[in-house]
Amino acid sequence: MSVEALTHLPDPLHTARTLAAEFALSAAERDGRGGTPKTERDALRASGLLALSIPGQYGGLDATWQETFEIVREFARVDSSIAHVFGFHHLMLATARLFSRPDQWQPWFEQTARKNWFWGNALNPLDTRTHIQTFTGWREFSGKKGFCSGAPDSQMLIASANDQLNDGRLVVAAIPSARTGITLHDDWDNMGQRQTDSGSVTFERVRVEENELLVDPGPLSTPFSCLRPLIAQLHFANLFLGIAEGALEEAREYTLKEGRPWFKSKARFVTEDPLILSHYGEFWVGLESVRVLVERAAGMLDDAWRKEHGLSSEERARLAIAIATAKVAASKVGLDLCSRLFEVTGARATHAALRLDRHWRNLRTQTLHDPVDYKIQELGEWALNQTRPTPSFYS
Repeated sequence: MSVEALTHLPDPLHTARTLAAEFALSAAERDGRGGTPKTERDALRASGLLALSIPGQYGGLDATWQETFEIVREFARVDSSIAHVFGFHHLMLATARLFSRPDQWQPWFEQTARKNWFWGNALNPLDTRTHIQTFTGWREFSGKKGFCSGAPDSQMLIASANDQLNDGRLVVAAIPSARTGITLHDDWDNMGQRQTDSGSVTFERVRVEENELLVDPGPLSTPFSCLRPLIAQLHFANLFLGIAEGALEEAREYTLKEGRPWFKSKARFVTEDPLILSHYGEFWVGLESVRVLVERAAGMLDDAWRKEHGLSSEERARLAIAIATAKVAASKVGLDLCSRLFEVTGARATHAALRLDRHWRNLRTQTLHDPVDYKIQELGEWALNQTRPTPSFYS
């Protein structure tokens, strides 16, 4: 899609809702099948939404983070795998923006908007199996990475390797996915998030040019560059919230259409059963609480993003606390709701064809990305000791 065509797109949220309605028709079946959702990813390309977070001056739609995450949630309500790779695409663009020079990220943004590039992830700082060799004017990546969400069917990768000659320092680069020596493996077969293509990538003597290295200012080097992990964490919070919202809506439809009171209930209809109503009331309170936290954090992120290099460490720390709070709440409320939805739908709702269990499986799989217990401990350090979270790729 051309830059001119992008400027005449309908409202992005309307576009996302139209796509989500299409994705919903096959989401349960595709959950069972797994593999790459090629048709759906191509639909995202054709929609122009891959340029959503790119500034207008580079051909994008100039969306705020709050607007971007609203669309992530729209997709997550019906298809959390699509929401995952879509959100990660914008996270990878943010990584290039935060870690590299303008003469690097600006052309990448323009190319992405013009050619509908999809960006995939091969940045996993805890997986240290990929190493670097240094040559004059270029580097060489060799090794393997796991949990590389969205890497298949992408045009660009954010990849990392460890420099063993420099105390194992993490080096991040933006490289074409089709470069010689890169093998994208079809080996993701987990119980949830089954179409996120989060398998492994092998690098066999992959040449990385100096201008592809994200070293100025580099990873987590300034308060502004330290927004990268916070964007990732808020993406997950929105993903979790969207999954739970979608699960509640499916449960509601099933209850209204198929539900019936238990034989000991005094209610004539399931819609009058006090126990069913109590469960739905608890679900609603939980989701409303998470929505407030998530939206507050997104607003704070937009404020921090606009400050760029004027962002202070204190401001970054307060944003980290807000995002961690939202993510913990989204994890706990979401897991509870996606498990307990069967209490309002009944035994027949466990029929395999409905695949209502996919909401819990998807949420449970993704909430293990980093343990919520450690996130709560960080919040406890702040609440009791006023100790700021230490910036890392997970906080």
